[in-house]
Amino acid sequence: MDYNYTLKYRTFDQLLEEVLIDFQKYALENMIEPQTLIKVAKKVNYDLGLRLNQTKETILEVTHGKVKLPEDFYTFNFAMICLDYEVATGYNVGGTNIQEVPYTEVPANPDLCSEPTVNCAVCNSNPCNGTAGCSANTPIVNYLPGQFDPNSPYGDTCIKPRVFMNCKGDTYELIQILPTGETRVYNALLPLRMKTSQSIECDCPNLYFNTPNQGWIKNGYLYTTFETGKVYLNYQGSLEDEEGNLLVPDHDMLNEYYEYALKKRILENLIMNDETVNPAKVQLIQDGYRTSRNYALSIVNTPNFEEMKKLWWANRKAMYGKYYDMFKSYPTDPSFNTYHSNIRVL
Repeated sequence: MDYNYTLKYRTFDQLLEEVLIDFQKYALENMIEPQTLIKVAKKVNYDLGLRLNQTKETILEVTHGKVKLPEDFYTFNFAMICLDYEVATGYNVGGTNIQEVPYTEVPANPDLCSEPTVNCAVCNSNPCNGTAGCSANTPIVNYLPGQFDPNSPYGDTCIKPRVFMNCKGDTYELIQILPTGETRVYNALLPLRMKTSQSIECDCPNLYFNTPNQGWIKNGYLYTTFETGKVYLNYQGSLEDEEGNLLVPDHDMLNEYYEYALKKRILENLIMNDETVNPAKVQLIQDGYRTSRNYALSIVNTPNFEEMKKLWWANRKAMYGKYYDMFKSYPTDPSFNTYHSNIRVL
């Protein structure tokens, strides 16, 4: 699974508005029924695969051996058991470093609610709340609430709770920001063995751990063999916003596929309703649909650098075992015979 943190999204209504621009005549005559097009957008989402779904993180509080999964849970990526934590006041950067702070001249008594001193990207809090510079309780830094920004790992401070895994060299630390503003840093994580389920990715590392702590998913709940504890869950969320509106990716290389799919269904519905449709339009839309679909699938299915690296390493191990292993006169390099997880458990 290629974990997706940065893909932007738009609602189905926004997609439909783009399509209706090219069908102004039919839209003005109320010949387009939006409800018949929602299933088309869902089909395209399914066609392009799980890479479209946003990767999300949360910490679940297990009580009496079970905990309810998030409402937007779609597919299980991996999970770890959280042990002790430290309370931190900010992000700690290891080692010694020098940072240059640019000089910015400001008035002696700046107006915090006037441009350009207002910073809505940090938090729409008083005294700026509700002014022209800031909109009340509307985070600006993220396209969608909770979306991960690699340039600002703590995310929008208006959005709580916030959970994310942070890489520090060969190890990982887990950061949790509570609604109260308290920041917890988990440095000790334990593996959790999961039982096979349709909701779990086939390459999920939790399926292959050999540990006494086990878990399984049933009826929207995560059950565990331990009574109480904290579980970090990394999962693919369903393509819906907090109001339940259908989401589609907002990507220049994928947008045409969605738009042509809706246009194709609009013309099909008109034909089925015995409306007169120019055959040239039908042919034009069909050609555009095929071309945009092939292009979108090629983009989505193209392996990224990490996947190509894993493939190269698997091929190297296979060739070593086939051509060189029988001639060795020294112990085998253990790196060719062990599985390395991306997460080192402390």
